[in-house]
This record gives sequence, structure tokens and C-alpha cells, in this order.
Amino acid sequence: MTLPSGQLVLLDTDVLIHLARNDSDGKALEARYKLSSRTERPLYSTITEGELRAFAKYRNWGPEKLHRLDSILSQLVRTEASLPQVVEAYADLYAAARRGGHPHQKQNDLWIAATAKAADAVVLTADRDFEWMHPEFVRVIRVLPTQDGSRTNRSLP
Repeated sequence: MTLPSGQLVLLDTDVLIHLARNDSDGKALEARYKLSSRTERPLYSTITEGELRAFAKYRNWGPEKLHRLDSILSQLVRTEASLPQVVEAYADLYAAARRGGHPHQKQNDLWIAATAKAADAVVLTADRDFEWMHPEFVRVIRVLPTQDGSRTNRSLP
């Protein structure tokens, strides 16, 4: 699935890790979605920024990779999780999760999804953490590894 012009996209932590590593998955994501050249610059949540910096410290990223991460983030739109509309979206998602039998252990993912919901953006992710969410709450594009190691994607229902 391609991202239509005008569609805001919010990048999940795992996508930004691949872009910062400049690995084959990051290069494939950039080639497929043209993230650095979109008219509508991709968004990221301050929650994602915290996860990224924690991951980088844990993995002992060196100055080159940290500089690449900072350079990527400087080209994106930073969205504060403390914005009232994000907080309201979080409350909606949390209530829906509880009502749907999804006592969500990964609160950061709820905040990231809430950021996307508040911005009317699609979450671009490489993991399954958003699968339980109904598209009335948040739209998700998940890139999946294929048998040969390359990536493909599908929209979650």
C-alpha cells in the first residue's frame, strides 16, 4: 500500500530505528514510502523519541548513529503527547482497549496511537502492537518481513 498525497503518517519507533541504522529495512522503507521527500513531513510522538533515545543508550549507539537519528528527527514533525487532543485520544483508546478485553500492557503504544488519532495520521510500524485496534480508532500500515527477508506491507483491517 502506498501513502496517498496529503495523508499524514506517524512513524513508530521500530521504523525510525531502521531508518537511523540505515539498514536494508530502513532503505526499503524509505524507497517504498519516500518518507524523506513527502510534502507532508512524517510525524513522530515524543513518546517515540523517549523510546528511541532509551534504545540508543541501551545499545550503546555511537556518535555517528546518534547524529543520523538526530538528523532524521530534525526533518520530521515532533508531536507532543501532552497536547489536549492527544490526551483525549489516549482516554478513548484506553477505554476501548479495556472494554474490548485488551488490558494493554504497552502504554507507550497507546500514546503513540493516540498521537496518530489526534493528528488523523496513519501509523507506519513494523510490529504487531497495534493489531487489536479497530480502524475507527487508528489506521495502521504494518510492514512485514517476507520469506526472503525483504519487506512487504498490508493495511490492518
